[in-house]
Amino acid sequence: MKARSDAEHKAKMKKIQAAQAKKVAAKTVEKGLVIVHTGPGKGKTSAALGMAVRAIGHGMKVGVIQFIKGAMTTGEKAVFDRFPDLIEFKPMGEGFTWDTQDRTRDIAVAREAWDEVKRMIADPDYAMVIADELNIVLRYDYLPVDEVVEALGTKPHMTHVVITGRNAPEALIDAADLVTEMAQVKHPFREQNVKAQKGIEF
Repeated sequence: MKARSDAEHKAKMKKIQAAQAKKVAAKTVEKGLVIVHTGPGKGKTSAALGMAVRAIGHGMKVGVIQFIKGAMTTGEKAVFDRFPDLIEFKPMGEGFTWDTQDRTRDIAVAREAWDEVKRMIADPDYAMVIADELNIVLRYDYLPVDEVVEALGTKPHMTHVVITGRNAPEALIDAADLVTEMAQVKHPFREQNVKAQKGIEF
């Protein structure tokens, strides 16, 4: 196969650049997005909290509610605590459902966390609200999916809402603007018996 010359490469890139600029110029809508990170792969919370970092870098206020996490100390909370004016980070969970083993208590905790999410969504000071592991709560029927979808449908126009967790329900996927499914290819926990580590999992 013949290698492309520098001149041919430059000509091709100029065509791609012009086509891309035309696409970008045609996009004129600006609105707050409903974003869902789901799937069995690692990185759903990490991606959402990366968006939080990006937002506070722009001076936007962010609210984070964690539905499951809360029973452990995480590196994210240690960082976000340094920006109290720009991010409210609230781990409200009490651990994984197989650890708590108390459905009634889990439902009560989920309701309390959801009320905080709704408070943040309704407050125009928050540009982004992250409901971490909400999908797990919905999977176990701790909250009605219809109630969540209804709240998303009435959010302020420019507020971004990010929802994470495996097994996002179809109704939530349908209501979202952006859905990413994380696929697991390899994981050291499964293949190599590597335990959860600081800086990687928490």
